[in-house]
Parts: sequence; C-alpha cells; structure tokens
Amino acid sequence: MVEDEPAIADLVRLYLSRDGFGVHLERDGTGGLAAARRLRPVACVLDITLPGLAGTEVCRRLREAGDWTPVLFLTARDDEVDRIVGLELGADDYVTKPFSPRELVARVRAVLRRTAGAPDGPDRPRTVGPVTLDPARRTVLAAGSPVQLTSTEFDLLAHLMARPGRVFTREELLAGVWGYAAHAGTRTVDVHVAQVRAKLGPASVIRTHRGVGYAANG
Repeated sequence: MVEDEPAIADLVRLYLSRDGFGVHLERDGTGGLAAARRLRPVACVLDITLPGLAGTEVCRRLREAGDWTPVLFLTARDDEVDRIVGLELGADDYVTKPFSPRELVARVRAVLRRTAGAPDGPDRPRTVGPVTLDPARRTVLAAGSPVQLTSTEFDLLAHLMARPGRVFTREELLAGVWGYAAHAGTRTVDVHVAQVRAKLGPASVIRTHRGVGYAANG
C-alpha cells in the first residue's frame, strides 16, 4: 500500500490485516514503485496524489515493465476524467475517499478472485473468431500472437467469450466481472472494453450492441 496520509494508511492497514493480508506500507511514489518491484505483492493499493511519483505514474511504470500486479487506486479525486485515466493506465479498480474500509477490503478480494481464475465456467481454452483465451493459464492469443491484459481486462474478455453471441448489459458485466452494483458507474465497463479492443487490434471480437451492451462475436 502506498499512502501518505498516516490516519488513512493506518486504517486501511488495520482492516486489511484483520482480513488476513500482510501489508507493506510506503509513504511516497518512488518508494512504492521500488517496493512493488522488490516484494512482488499480490496487489497494490495506490493513492494517486503522492510525494515523488504520482500513483498513476507508479502504475504506468509497472505496466510498461510488463508487471501486471493488480492495482487499486485509492484517492480523494472523484472526477470522471481522473477515473478514466487511471483505468486506461491499467488499474483494476478505483475507490474514492471518503470510503468504507470494508468495501475496500471487498474490492481487493474481488480483484484477487479475478486474478486467480476465470469468473465462471470450465477452465478449458475458449476460441471465438481469431481470439483464443486459456482461463487456466490466463493467456490470450489474438491471430496467433500473445496479448498482455490486466486481470480485469482478462476477466471481462473471458466473461464475454464464455457465451459467444450473448449480449451483456453494462450492469450485468459490472456484477459478473467486477462483483459490485451498477451504482459504481457503467463508464468503467466502456473504458475496459475500449482497452481490450485496442490490445486485440484487428482481431477484436467484442461488438457493441447500441442501447444494450456488449457481446463476443466471431
């Protein structure tokens, strides 16, 4: 966890520790980036406004180095543009202050469940059009080439590919992939879909159904 406000850092560490997590705390972005590279944690909780490097920059550098450790932003900034930028950088979730410590722990648990395996269905590889997804190995091939996805991007694609042709509403995707209700904001779904499409390139199998949602169509 990287958080420079002592009261918030202590509160979050207390609740995560109560839930069985070992928590390493850093107070600035530079230290946080170094710790993430050194300790290889199961997840990173990053404040955005930090001394040294901003949390978004920490996330960007991790992703550029091929490190796809799940990242959850914890910040007082609630502007939609900030949330979208964070998600586009490869973050897996976003919690704004003030927040419920129990909700934060639940969000971390949800991210780790997504990292551990596919959201539903058997672990056999799935192929839709030019895209093959292997839930057991958590790998994706687009037209034969490997594609690097964040844990959330992977599970969004896996959820769609589990039922090819089935149109999911944004609310259904929030519940099925993120594990929380629609009040969290369906724009999160749109941003992640755009990211997956960009990474799959011409091989993308995600189709928009205007006024309804998204489907994986070969």
